[in-house]
Amino acid sequence: MELSEISNELNKMSKRIEEFRGSLDLDDKKQRIKELEQEMTSPDFWDNQQEAQKVINESNGLKSYVDKFEELNETVENLKVSYELVQEENDEELYAELENEISALRKNINEFELQLLLSDPYDANNAILELHPGAGGTESQDWASMLLRMYQRWADKRNFSVETLDYLPGDEAGVKSVTLLIKGHNAYGYLKAEKGVHRLVRISPFDSSGRRHTSFTSCDVMPELSDDIDVDIKTEDIKIDTYRASGAGGQHVNTTDSAVRITHLPTKVIVTCQSERSQIQNRERAMKMLKAKLYQLEIERQQQEVDEIRGEQKEIGWGSQIRSYVFHPYTMVKDHRTNVEVGNAQGVMDGDLDPFIDAYLRSRMN
Repeated sequence: MELSEISNELNKMSKRIEEFRGSLDLDDKKQRIKELEQEMTSPDFWDNQQEAQKVINESNGLKSYVDKFEELNETVENLKVSYELVQEENDEELYAELENEISALRKNINEFELQLLLSDPYDANNAILELHPGAGGTESQDWASMLLRMYQRWADKRNFSVETLDYLPGDEAGVKSVTLLIKGHNAYGYLKAEKGVHRLVRISPFDSSGRRHTSFTSCDVMPELSDDIDVDIKTEDIKIDTYRASGAGGQHVNTTDSAVRITHLPTKVIVTCQSERSQIQNRERAMKMLKAKLYQLEIERQQQEVDEIRGEQKEIGWGSQIRSYVFHPYTMVKDHRTNVEVGNAQGVMDGDLDPFIDAYLRSRMN
């Protein structure tokens, strides 16, 4: 990169930082942080732990935006000083270091811009993620377990916590279904990009003839909703069943019927929870999951109406996969919505999902 190109790049970055400043309303956010911090000093702050946690989450979310902006702004100013030194000293080592720092800053600015785009209702919430293998028995169930590991790895890379709400192991390998609660700022905002059918093509380890198989697993993602969200669920519309909890490797195995299954009769939506020790706690969690699912159904219904008005035709079916993971005869992962392709399939399976998530979220903003 020539010096003139570095100068232009720094000017572009500086301009983008100023655009961020305008859209962030920094003064308002800083004032709100002060108000929340003052609230947290109240002697009765922890009397209502749920409300207290909301205050803490809001404060942390606002601080993350303000701190990240100030860090980016400071980095740009420091790089401008480094650029002037390079011009004066003509030091190759300093020049190479400046190039590397500009490359890192460009990536950080793009990530921050994406965070600012996550402005839909509940984008900042935790995410409830469900995996359901399609037809194909052990082969599809194994694929579901591979996706489970992939999302756990992705969450680890972002320092998000993962809690297994429900787990039904496969008969021979893999999982028949699994429900995760992924906790972290903007977890739902990012993971809503993963909702849809995921397709795997590989040589099956369960086929003694070594033939190539295609497997499907659906991924459903919903925001975790707080109790103050109004979703009307009538008592006569739900059926509650209890059963003995079980889990991977015997985890959560109980001698009592603590696991809970709730069926919403009008919509046929079914939710299950067995992560807690008591039936009462599992029931509370299952009701929150049901509320999230019904909310998601309403959002999808509204979106479908908008699409019909616009004349958009979107297939929603088992064959309409959003992404294909090919392990044979070549390795590639391709997102069919954005046409983003990654040759390092193993890296994707190890949780490197950000290129797909980034491209999908940006495409929705255009």
